[in-house]
Amino acid sequence: MDGALDLATLAHRYRTGSADPVGVAEEVLRRIAARGDDHVWITLRSAGDVLADAALLAAEATDRPPLYGVPFAVKDNVDVAGMPTTAACPGYAYIADRNAPLVDRLIAAGALLVGKTNLDQFATGLSGTRSPYGACESPLVPGLISGGSSSGSAVAVAAGLVSFAIGTDTAGSGRVPAALTGTVGVKPSRGLVSTLGVVPACASLDCPSVFATSVADGLAVLSVIAGTEPGDPWSRPFPAVPATAPPVGPLRIGVPREPEFFGDDAAAAAFEEAAGALARLGHRLVPVDLDPFVAAGRLLYEGPWVAERLAAFGGFAERHRDMVHPVTLKILDGGRQLTAVDAFEGYYRLRELRARTMREWASMDVLVVPTVPTTFTIGEMLADPIARNDMLGHYTKFTNLLDLAGLSVPAGMTAAGRPHGITLLGPAGSDALLAGVAASYPVPSAKAAGAAPRASNGSVSATRSPALASVPSPAPPGDGPVPVLAVVGAHRSGQPLHGELVGLGATPLGTALTAPRYHLYALDGAVPRAGLVRAAAGGVRVEVELYEIGAAALGTLLTMIAPPLGLGTLELDGGRYVHGFLCESYAAAGALDISAHGSWPGYLLSRLSPT
Repeated sequence: MDGALDLATLAHRYRTGSADPVGVAEEVLRRIAARGDDHVWITLRSAGDVLADAALLAAEATDRPPLYGVPFAVKDNVDVAGMPTTAACPGYAYIADRNAPLVDRLIAAGALLVGKTNLDQFATGLSGTRSPYGACESPLVPGLISGGSSSGSAVAVAAGLVSFAIGTDTAGSGRVPAALTGTVGVKPSRGLVSTLGVVPACASLDCPSVFATSVADGLAVLSVIAGTEPGDPWSRPFPAVPATAPPVGPLRIGVPREPEFFGDDAAAAAFEEAAGALARLGHRLVPVDLDPFVAAGRLLYEGPWVAERLAAFGGFAERHRDMVHPVTLKILDGGRQLTAVDAFEGYYRLRELRARTMREWASMDVLVVPTVPTTFTIGEMLADPIARNDMLGHYTKFTNLLDLAGLSVPAGMTAAGRPHGITLLGPAGSDALLAGVAASYPVPSAKAAGAAPRASNGSVSATRSPALASVPSPAPPGDGPVPVLAVVGAHRSGQPLHGELVGLGATPLGTALTAPRYHLYALDGAVPRAGLVRAAAGGVRVEVELYEIGAAALGTLLTMIAPPLGLGTLELDGGRYVHGFLCESYAAAGALDISAHGSWPGYLLSRLSPT
């Protein structure tokens, strides 16, 4: 089986018969066994059960659901029928008698459950080091924390053990691990995904989250688990989440006027470059005052919301103090002196701060912040667990208190060799908008120390991974060769002809959107291909992958392309020009127009979905 587990690759292989769910399950189990005791898992399903479920899926010849045969994991504070739920506290464990609704939705969509992952105990922490089952290490840098509390879920995806994983997010647990492992972390609007069957941390703030190797995969999973759930007091109605990211036009993106990095100059430089990449996509950067946001975040552990954790599991902690992690116990004890008056005063303070943040939202559509301001090794984290945990949450703790949606994407490695990520934030209900912005962000590959760089789809690439700053700014047509290639369909990562690019030494630079002047068509043939045609009038934005490729290699590629496709000059959103795959207009006459899907992977996913 090919190494990639992203949704588009699996869908293609299942459709063409080059893979089946049993073979994929066997490969996943081999990978897990090969990593040994990596502290990722608390409970794995038996190999027999996983393979039996895979065999049942393989027997389905028609009407394949949207996540058919896609392996996944869930954080071990989410109920799975017949399996223990520990919340990383063995003494707390119980056997769930039913699945959490989100698990039911995933299984109904054809996903294949592998097991339950490690976490900071009772989902209290952002470091991934507060678990009796061990501390998960980031796959990117030896000895680096993976982030928490959804540590095992993030590492399972980053290490290529599953296609996606479910986490939870109260203070940043679905975003901090994403930044530290080079994955995408989708933190939905509160109430968009049901929390029934999830052990609460702060019930009024909790929400499930998704870790994936790409924005496309994260959004596809979110579209399956989103929706109101009868009987869930925290469920809220929102517009349906699309399975593919919608194209977005230039937006006003807020940037902290005085960002805090706690002395990490390399992280500061990386964020400046990441914000610049958004500007190069055509967005307008707007300085904003982040003080009221940060002040709201402080209420989570310095205000009455600490007491809400007592309402969830404080009774157990008081009766079984010897079973609770010392740091978790210290945090809980801080809430025991709070009163009802404190709760109301905290609520009033939050409303005051929310009103101040609304003045900032009047000038922006989306807010971008560093996911974490700095990073720590496991040893550094254990030496000062509370203060450094607070630093990790500087840009995440306010999100749920202020009722925002969030999406974290990798932003490469800093000059100090540490992973960096950015988080896009928007008001509740803006999940699709955030995905649209993130899908066009040119995600650079994260290079693990001493290992081959990971490609943007999570597979391993043998080519170098340049920093975002090294991406050239292409000149207009006629001003000389452009060493950047836009790839539309069968040459994209995970697609049948991608090996041609790898063989030519092409280096992935992430994804981008074309200018809104194109139509996308599905072309018939032995290898299904996408045809991009510039429209005489009108048109839409289409997602493409960008690659750096040498001039000689580009010439070689031209001789390998079969008509009606060829290479030409392609305009990106924001006015940049690159070389790109284009289709002769005559071939579009009888072809299926798939422009509404926004991309070739989006179209392929739609063919698997009953809708």
